[in-house]
Amino acid sequence: MNVRFLETFIWLAKLRNFRLTAERLHTTQASVSNRIASLEQDFGVALFNRSPLGVNLTPEGAKALVYAERILKLAQQMERDLSDNTVVTGTIRIGVIDTIVHSWLPQFLERIQQLYPKILIELNSDTTVHLSEQLLKGNLDLSFQGTPVVDEEIVNTNLCAFPMRWVASPMLGMGDGPLEAADLARFPVISFSRRSLPHNAVVQLFSSAGIDEVHINSIASVAAMIRLAVDGFGVAVLPPAVITHELASQRLQLLETRQSFPDLVLSASHRPAPVHPVVASLVSLARQVVSDFSLQHGTGMAVVPREYPSQPTTDSV
Repeated sequence: MNVRFLETFIWLAKLRNFRLTAERLHTTQASVSNRIASLEQDFGVALFNRSPLGVNLTPEGAKALVYAERILKLAQQMERDLSDNTVVTGTIRIGVIDTIVHSWLPQFLERIQQLYPKILIELNSDTTVHLSEQLLKGNLDLSFQGTPVVDEEIVNTNLCAFPMRWVASPMLGMGDGPLEAADLARFPVISFSRRSLPHNAVVQLFSSAGIDEVHINSIASVAAMIRLAVDGFGVAVLPPAVITHELASQRLQLLETRQSFPDLVLSASHRPAPVHPVVASLVSLARQVVSDFSLQHGTGMAVVPREYPSQPTTDSV
């Protein structure tokens, strides 16, 4: 049974004229006639008595009108409820890497609260490998991580890229640069966890420069990395997006180096038919938030291109 056909039936019953009904519904008289004929065929009864002066409900049509009005009212209520974000409820389980926690996650959660005030967020901060495993096991509804999840059942959306820079406390006296790999190797190196893309890039940088004697410290916590760098423990490679306050207060400084460092590309991953229907909307919301973040802080903090190439799954920040 087509709800639009029922709406046509109700208006024809009220106006008792095919032309007026067609004008009211912004369609043609032929379309109105076809819809009524289809309903009469479905019900197996005549709904209207037709005459040159117009149409009138048959006794069966009068009975059908009562039900049609109930059904249309219920359908309209359903449409309002589904389009009203304030009635969307439930718990969304979101996984997120530490880098995002220290950048645009607060703005993202704030926007969720504004748009979906009745949704509860269950947050899990971990590395990309662990988040991918939890997503595949069904323990997460949505994951924001450093690489896409390679699985035919998972939808991956590239969100943005964070440029990576060498940073250090001014107390180390690193100077203005440009610095060579050997200059960096004089200090302990503060790196992301092993098997992460940034860690692999650090190892490759010193290997390409022929430097074997370098003290690389693998640390899973971005907060710990920032604290160690601020305290002058060593040099670190971090996204400027996660140290905006430290840069503004000059507790950390960006180092000029001759070697470029690959960007950290961030992805959103979820199943194509998530348990909670709002998940796909949250991915779109995340793209808006990172776009706003980039506009606010500049492309030196975050780059939001149309598309980034997929990268192999590995442990990440």
